[in-house]
Amino acid sequence: MQFSVKKILPHIVVLVGFVVLSLAYFSPVLKGKQIFQSDIKQYIGMSKQQKDFKANTGEETYWTNSAFGGMPTYQLGARYPHNYIKKLDLALRFLPRPADYLFLYLLSFYVLLLVLKVDFKLAALGALAFGFSTYLIIILGVGHNSKAHAIAYMPLVLSGILLVFQKKYIGGFLLTVVAMGLELVSNHFQMTYYLLLLVVVLGVAYLIDAYKKQVLPHYFKSVGILLAAVILSIALNATSIMATQEYVKESTRGKSELTINADGSPKEVTSGLDRAYITQFSYGILETFNLFIPRFMGGGNGEDVGKDSNTYNAFRKIGATTTQAAEQAKHAPMYWGDQPIVEAPAYIGAVIIFLFVFALFLVKGRLKWWVVGGTLLSLLLSYGKNLGFLTNFFIDYVPMYNKFRAVSSIQVILELCIPLLAIFGLSRLFNDFESKDDKLKALKYATGITAGLAVLFLIFKSSFDFVGVNDGYYRQNYGPDFIDAVKADRKAIFTTDTLRTLILVLLSAGAIFMFLKGKLKEHLVIVAIAVLILFDLIGVDRRYVDNDDFVSAIQVNKPFQANAADKAIMQDKSHFRVFDMTAGSSTKPSYFHNSLNGYNAAELKRYREVFDFYVANNNMNVLNMLNTKYFIAQDKEGKIFPYTNADANGNAWFVSELQKVNSANEEIKALDSLDNKRKAVYVAKDANFKSKFTVDSLAQIKLLDVKPNYLKYETNNKNDGFAVFSEIYYGNGWKVLIDGQEANYVRVNYTLRGMEVPAGKHQVEFKFDPDVVKNGSKIALASSLLFGVLLILGLFFELKKK
Repeated sequence: MQFSVKKILPHIVVLVGFVVLSLAYFSPVLKGKQIFQSDIKQYIGMSKQQKDFKANTGEETYWTNSAFGGMPTYQLGARYPHNYIKKLDLALRFLPRPADYLFLYLLSFYVLLLVLKVDFKLAALGALAFGFSTYLIIILGVGHNSKAHAIAYMPLVLSGILLVFQKKYIGGFLLTVVAMGLELVSNHFQMTYYLLLLVVVLGVAYLIDAYKKQVLPHYFKSVGILLAAVILSIALNATSIMATQEYVKESTRGKSELTINADGSPKEVTSGLDRAYITQFSYGILETFNLFIPRFMGGGNGEDVGKDSNTYNAFRKIGATTTQAAEQAKHAPMYWGDQPIVEAPAYIGAVIIFLFVFALFLVKGRLKWWVVGGTLLSLLLSYGKNLGFLTNFFIDYVPMYNKFRAVSSIQVILELCIPLLAIFGLSRLFNDFESKDDKLKALKYATGITAGLAVLFLIFKSSFDFVGVNDGYYRQNYGPDFIDAVKADRKAIFTTDTLRTLILVLLSAGAIFMFLKGKLKEHLVIVAIAVLILFDLIGVDRRYVDNDDFVSAIQVNKPFQANAADKAIMQDKSHFRVFDMTAGSSTKPSYFHNSLNGYNAAELKRYREVFDFYVANNNMNVLNMLNTKYFIAQDKEGKIFPYTNADANGNAWFVSELQKVNSANEEIKALDSLDNKRKAVYVAKDANFKSKFTVDSLAQIKLLDVKPNYLKYETNNKNDGFAVFSEIYYGNGWKVLIDGQEANYVRVNYTLRGMEVPAGKHQVEFKFDPDVVKNGSKIALASSLLFGVLLILGLFFELKKK
């Protein structure tokens, strides 16, 4: 027992240290403050209705009416029955946000390095290098929580995979199930997809190695075990995965039936996202050096250059007060790359890049090759349209690659791989596998390459033009002298950060050199490298995410305040929609109303197409069809006011004519001039109805009850009729009943619901009761029980062996 405690004590100390560091970096959470995250503000607006419903009823709703006219909540934080792997995830994220994600970064990477048999001190050092990598901190600042969540579990998944290949089959299987289950809980399939690409690279490297060593049976046995683990992890998350898979086909990530754009031009027909949309954020090839020199390309779109800057003086010269100029200088346009928006550089660290290059000359074997392979694949794919032949190949031929946008985000893979090899190289420095001469040679090459690169940039910096893609705007509005001042500041911070990188490289190299010459002990080198890494990374991180980003909890939890227009509209307790023409992409309208606005990366495809064709152009015919009773607009003086639309069609109505067309193109084009109060249009393949119905003046449909997932109507019509409901069509979950008996409904007017209603007085109910949730929950429960049994058996066999 004494030996076991002594063995585990260092790891406990490290984990406590991770907790302290996580809380220290985000110290305002200890005072009850919360970080302001722009994306989370948008999410709160989108999800308020479903959260209010849960708070008031205790039930989960899987449909919300608050955004885009209505959509499933599967991508808005829906909670599912028997999702026990989610409960484990919540237990691991016990710290206040965002300290919880930073802790997960550190913990997960620490486990990975321990699995690779790296000493715990170096494993802790590697965890710091990974966890404080600038990109990983930046995404916490802007609110990409699900992305951070998925990245945090990546090293843990790799740990399980490597354990299996190390012939620790039981432990590796169990860890892979848990880790992959946690990875899927994050619900960021783009990051998980990128992890899959890295695992493929790892698998190829291990296959080649197994072939050379003639251990192919072990390799294929390991692959079989890992496949079983992944299948079980998927089953643990069955509900969310099945719901997402069902929804994605109907979302903007799925294939469109249209072959025309809103302007009538031919539409690129793809099974995923538009090529230009996928590659909009393509990493510039020259930007690669941002990984090594933080502001090589100027940093972000809004850098704080201070009062001593040329930009500050330029603002003063064009008439700004000292206060105005100081404020503008805090958000100076320093970035001069080609991407439309960059919050901050994806800086990995001068020290870590130096150690990575050092490891390239010292580390041998399969680990080196899969890590280097993953790094290169990640970097090359991040170039997007700047390396078109490779990107186009992946978009056209690699399954699911075209489902994801912002190709530059694949750099999360090199964010993981580079510190991994760097620390592994450092562990090689402290063992006897390589000779002292080999270590000195590796040090010489690494120093020459990294320090030499920094020196070359300093010598030839005048060869860069420091011109950004948005400079034309500033030139037009502020004049050429202003741009000259901005370029001077870009050049200055380029020089400062390059010198900073050079010094850090030389200090790191010096520490290793002193060790090899016997002047420094191993533990002192580790301390020195740790100090340099923390100074390097935290120094850059603090430029972009610091205590100033924290605000009171109420500002985060209630980020929107109702204006006079919102308050006036909220007096109306009937069921209708609002179109806020002043909101842009803000989810403020969704926070207060059933809105046509919204902000989400995967809204319903058909609604988005109707929006682009008509709503964005204020086509009243379509806005009436969507029951848009109120508009929020702005007058010439800038005052916000509500406008009541008396012509809105209402919640439901009987039509006298059904117009049958043959394609989605014809259907959406028909909406422009369709008299939708009397007529409805549908595609022939969907159904076949009679074309004429008798509608007298007494025929009516009255809405009796409404909840996000339930609508109850009373119809009264002396003739058989066809009813159109101003509700968004989604066939995978909405069920309709007439007088308690299940009936059928169809899609009409491209995105609404319609159905035949027999003559007489009837009750019509729409219930959102998706089968995918019920079926998925059964699978999740069964797989959780199975895993529980396997876990007990696995622990029993492991203890029996020992």
